[in-house]
Amino acid sequence: MALRFRDRFFTPPVARAMTSPLGIVLAGAGTALGIVVGLPVLAAAGVGAAAWAGRVALAVPRGAKGPRIDPFALQEPWRQFVQEAQQAKARFDRAVGGTRPGPLRDRLAELGDRIEVGVHECWRVASRGDDIDAALASIDVTGAQRELSQLHQAGRGDLPGADHVARTIESLEAQLASADRLARVSADARSRLRLLDARLDELVARAVELSVGPADTDVGALGTDVEGLVTEMEALRQAVEETNRPGPFGQALPGP
Repeated sequence: MALRFRDRFFTPPVARAMTSPLGIVLAGAGTALGIVVGLPVLAAAGVGAAAWAGRVALAVPRGAKGPRIDPFALQEPWRQFVQEAQQAKARFDRAVGGTRPGPLRDRLAELGDRIEVGVHECWRVASRGDDIDAALASIDVTGAQRELSQLHQAGRGDLPGADHVARTIESLEAQLASADRLARVSADARSRLRLLDARLDELVARAVELSVGPADTDVGALGTDVEGLVTEMEALRQAVEETNRPGPFGQALPGP
């Protein structure tokens, strides 16, 4: 679901663009140019305002930001993973809002944009994990195991229909192998997503600490770690989506 224009306008990037040095320079330059070409003062001011508005408009995020995040559309534990990521982002936003205006607040706001990307990646991973669990639940593992055991106990022999029995065994074994691969992908994704959520909480705690620190606090290390977390979240999402491809899948996800 695309975000409404109002939701996209009241965002940190737009707020920064409205007060950015570049926006102010463009407004002044537009006004000066209007005066130079002989426009009345009000008309020249209008040219400057138009230049400033253009700068702000460019900062408005695009509408196609991705589907709306709805944790309650997922089963546990995926719902909890998404909720925890959203709660961490909310705490981060409160920390930014409580920071004194200045370079530190601007930098934290920029990191908030990246954390937002991480939350969306968490949602995509959780959604895919929920789909995998649903697919796994649709496979009658117990029934396949029971039937396979019965066929093995009966033996194939050289009786009529032995070829059909052999093919049935192969089919049942393939079903169980698919279920095993799906189970391993789901387990690996849960483990990694749980770790990444914990790391996100850690980064938010550091951001809260920085928000009440000295005005010249260096957020460089925090920025590096936030970027690393988002990159790992994107890598996890790509790994989980590998199960969409035809052929063998579900190898253990690569570690961070």
